Amino acid sequence: MSMLTPPGMGGEYRITGDKYPRMRRNRRRRRIVLAVFACAAVLGLLAYGTIELIGVFSGDKGGRTVAAKPDCKQTPTSAPPKAALPKPADIKVNVLNATPRGGLAKETADELKKRGFAIGKVGNAPAEFDKKVKGEAILLGPKPALTSSFVVLGTQVAGAESQTDARKSTDIDLILGAGFKSLANKDAAAKALDALTKPAPAPPKPKGC
Repeated sequence: MSMLTPPGMGGEYRITGDKYPRMRRNRRRRRIVLAVFACAAVLGLLAYGTIELIGVFSGDKGGRTVAAKPDCKQTPTSAPPKAALPKPADIKVNVLNATPRGGLAKETADELKKRGFAIGKVGNAPAEFDKKVKGEAILLGPKPALTSSFVVLGTQVAGAESQTDARKSTDIDLILGAGFKSLANKDAAAKALDALTKPAPAPPKPKGC
């Protein structure tokens, strides 16, 4: 036994001569620790990349939602004008009575004249309509009148039925039927006519413009 060997120790711990036991670190444990750190780093990078991608597609930067800027250049300053309609003075109306009530055509024609319409023929309706119109009235005229003169005159006669024929002139017939009592209220008719010709209000501008 060497003098350097502690009492009671022998065998593999016995120190003899000039040789000493060497303590070696566990290389396997060190490799495991390094592998754990490497995996954690990779997972962290993947998580960060995922968050960045979500932010790009959702418009979020730094946790804040980026609001889209209003497109002021494409915002109209005023609403487009409505389709041009003829003025009452440009509409020639033939007032024809298809009822047994005498004087109804003249009375109605006089009121329409006061409201600005041009008056043509005034009298009884032709045989094909006389006493055969059950409703309030019939507006009869050329096909183009459906979207022009009929629309304007319709504000004065609520519930009138529209029909077209092959006439070449632009005048229209107002054939009064059994259900006709009187023209629409003057103020209400004027408001309805004004609504047809008045431009629509401009849409509000987006905030920030």
